[in-house]
Amino acid sequence: MALDQSFVGRSFPPTAPYEVGREKIREFAEAIGETAAVHTDPEAAKALGHPDVIAPPTFVFTITYRAAGEVIADPELGLDFSRVVHGSQKFAYVRPVRAGDRLTVTSTIEAATTRAGSDFVDLRGDVHDASGERVATAWMKLVARAADDGAAEA
Repeated sequence: MALDQSFVGRSFPPTAPYEVGREKIREFAEAIGETAAVHTDPEAAKALGHPDVIAPPTFVFTITYRAAGEVIADPELGLDFSRVVHGSQKFAYVRPVRAGDRLTVTSTIEAATTRAGSDFVDLRGDVHDASGERVATAWMKLVARAADDGAAEA
């Protein structure tokens, strides 16, 4: 099934707020092997001018990917999620994510193409704090791999 091109440019309603906690930041930093004290020690973060611990730069993936999941699960888009792989990711920050932030994500489909039988969807996730200020933007490319007709013959 071809991707529905009417989805390109479509923005989806903001997600429910996600409250960023110190423990979530610590767990994430530990999971990715980040050892900088600014991610775990409030005093170390304050010494560097932050009001509280800050999240590693890739932390917003956890909430932007969840928001993207709601978008790509829409059957009208026509993306076969069972074949999806994560093609690429990039981030742009206005300021660091910090403990105590209440963040929402507004997802927008920037492109939807099909090449060599594989579907490509480019998503942008704009992350805002409780005051409506943009904190970061995340872009991801998802690829639904073409079906391998020979796999069914095994």
